[in-house]
Amino acid sequence: MTRSVQALAYSRPSVLESSQAGQLLGLETAGGLTPRGAEPHPRFFAGCLASPRIAARGLLAVADVASARYYRRTLPSSLDPVVTGNGDRLRFESFSGCCGVYARLDVLQDGLDGAQTGHGTTNVDVNNPLREALSRIAGDDPLHLRVGPEEMAVTTLDGPVVEKKVPLPDRWLRGFAEAQVVSAGFDLRAELSAPEAVRFLRALPRSSANASRGAQWVVPTGKTLRPTTRPVAGAVCLPGPERLVALQRVLRHATALRVYGPVADGAAASSAWEVVLPGMRLTLTLSPDASRGFSGEGGVLDALATDDAAADAELVSVLLAWEPRIEPTDLAEQSGLTVERVRAALTRLGTAGRVGYDLADAAYFHRELPYDADRAERHNPRLVAARQLAGSGAVALDGELAAVASGDRRYQVREKDGVLSCTCQWWADYRGRRGPCKHALAVRMVRRGAPVAGGVR
Repeated sequence: MTRSVQALAYSRPSVLESSQAGQLLGLETAGGLTPRGAEPHPRFFAGCLASPRIAARGLLAVADVASARYYRRTLPSSLDPVVTGNGDRLRFESFSGCCGVYARLDVLQDGLDGAQTGHGTTNVDVNNPLREALSRIAGDDPLHLRVGPEEMAVTTLDGPVVEKKVPLPDRWLRGFAEAQVVSAGFDLRAELSAPEAVRFLRALPRSSANASRGAQWVVPTGKTLRPTTRPVAGAVCLPGPERLVALQRVLRHATALRVYGPVADGAAASSAWEVVLPGMRLTLTLSPDASRGFSGEGGVLDALATDDAAADAELVSVLLAWEPRIEPTDLAEQSGLTVERVRAALTRLGTAGRVGYDLADAAYFHRELPYDADRAERHNPRLVAARQLAGSGAVALDGELAAVASGDRRYQVREKDGVLSCTCQWWADYRGRRGPCKHALAVRMVRRGAPVAGGVR
């Protein structure tokens, strides 16, 4: 697994302080992008939280996921959450170290006492002393939140005094992109009231030792969710239910639980679990299996394999303006592209962390993570292999059929109604549920005439 190291430089550690005016939660920011360009310590918000205790626990839940591994737990994991200001809300995001759980806390305008936020994206420092202080917030006394340095300190900072070196595996980059693509295909499958949500979530196992192996399913029945041993009509996959443990942080404050997922087709699938809170939403999106991270799902490969998507993404990126809701139809009208090409462009932008997807709004949103889309492409094994096959003349087209020579074997790829199938073991195992295989991708590149890099087979 390819890894790089990102240095996160903070002016000082984030702290929870007391003063005559009440408590102040100061979240320090590292370098990030704003409408004014790159800033070493951007400032996104200064105001009061409407529900301090709930916000503190929601932030802790996001930090829990950032520091957790739900598979191969012995390996270390630590990644400071990302915060995005979208003008009317703050979004705190994180990924688990195993790349199988994506968490996001949306603090909406009601949760910010109606105050506006700045625009941009950065990392925020959530250290252990701060976690301990946040966990001790018990009442709803006024709590002032500051995201970024104090106003007077903005121009007087002499340089970072706190630096964290965070390992960034490439699969985390791909995970952010894949989670966005997967979520965009979800529908609302069930909504539970607060009492039913508490009853259901508290009955789930809290550790893998108490969880049964393999995919599990639940089906909406009346006002609740009922476990089922197979994916009957209307069922939602609950893969690794112990991975929802972070929701326990906010459960007592829940007003509803919304469950999102695809239509059940018999195979294990991702799902998203959104706890609705006063002025906030906490969402956990689970990969199809605890041992299977989002990075290998392959949902972005078709978009990355087209030359059009690269040019379209460059055009669409100019039109992004830190909007909390990005509508593909609006972008299509502004850019002159079709809605399908806009969606492909958004998928490509997602590989650089520049867009996410909000299930509650059923819309994309703009953010800017410090990732390089080209790097995500270079380290995607199937995409790299497909470019090598296409560039080395391994693909022979024959109408709807194509032959692909790979190593000492030849595979047959067939296209029907725009869908490619292959005779390789990958297709036999997954039937397209984890994206196209390298052979199908190579055929698609050759058919579209996309530029490819030469290489050995």
